[in-house]
Amino acid sequence: MTSDKALLVIVEDDPDFAQALRRAFVRRNYDVEVCPEPGVLHDLLERRTPDNAVVDLKLAGHSGLECVRWLRANSADTKIVVLTGYASIATAIEAIKLGASYYLAKPSNADDIEAAFMREEGDPNVDLNARPSSIKTVEWEHIHRTLAETGFNISETARRLGMHRRTLARKLMKQQVK
Repeated sequence: MTSDKALLVIVEDDPDFAQALRRAFVRRNYDVEVCPEPGVLHDLLERRTPDNAVVDLKLAGHSGLECVRWLRANSADTKIVVLTGYASIATAIEAIKLGASYYLAKPSNADDIEAAFMREEGDPNVDLNARPSSIKTVEWEHIHRTLAETGFNISETARRLGMHRRTLARKLMKQQVK
């Protein structure tokens, strides 16, 4: 038996946030599946093809970017939104290259996510005069880009950045990444 509802897959390792999103989208008449880890998503993709997906960038011990790759390989029509508290230019670029339709920084809600699903193309009228990046933002983006390049290896990232590993670990702890 197939449903007329659009299938939404939520790949999120925070159970409270995943359930809040699930409830919000069920109320919006979506058929929702929650995958707390990449392996669950992989199994689901063998059975079903989602219409939409929300993927957390940083999953416990895993990168959500791999999930984006699997979702895109499964269907070119799936609209994929990467949702993260770990936002950076580097990860946004990688997410889009791997097939994400949109990239949202947390905190975002169901309205933001659904609006992203509805967008078919970019907005050439986006404000180009937005507030310039602060030194801290630029530093964080550089750290994260280097982290991504090293496969999130903290020791190698610290070496490439020319800082002590513990200094880098402290900076990462201050970011409260989820």
